[in-house]
Amino acid sequence: MGYNMNRISWDEYFMKTAFLISQRSTCLRRAVGAVLVKDNRILSTGYNGAPKGIKHCYDRGCLRIELNIPSGEQHQMCRGLHAEQNAIIQAATSGINIKGSVMYCTTFPCSICAKMIINTGIKEIYYKKFYNDILSIELLNEAGIRLIEWRKDEKI
Repeated sequence: MGYNMNRISWDEYFMKTAFLISQRSTCLRRAVGAVLVKDNRILSTGYNGAPKGIKHCYDRGCLRIELNIPSGEQHQMCRGLHAEQNAIIQAATSGINIKGSVMYCTTFPCSICAKMIINTGIKEIYYKKFYNDILSIELLNEAGIRLIEWRKDEKI
């Protein structure tokens, strides 16, 4: 009958969507995508890049690269917003309640994003690439947010 009985799971669908969204990133260092989901419905998406109306790093250059700032340090020295922040902001500006939602993100959230995630009531985070931020791990664990590392062997 032509039915695809090997279709992907919801988790894989949303994680692949996060990776697709990361392809819109304008960051010169790392492309990150995030998807907020509730009841198997996408509520909001985000990728990392400069705020609306501000020159993107690929147009202006990366201050963090110019100043040789190591990854994970001095987040305030970046022109861009993180994918997680943009997904939360997109939901807020559209009046979408994300409390109780699940985040699918290509990279583990930093401590700044972790604090935003905690306050919005997101209950779970699926992530593919680990980002070593000890404070983030501590905060998310203390808040009781379930952290699921995406270990699917297949390429996303």
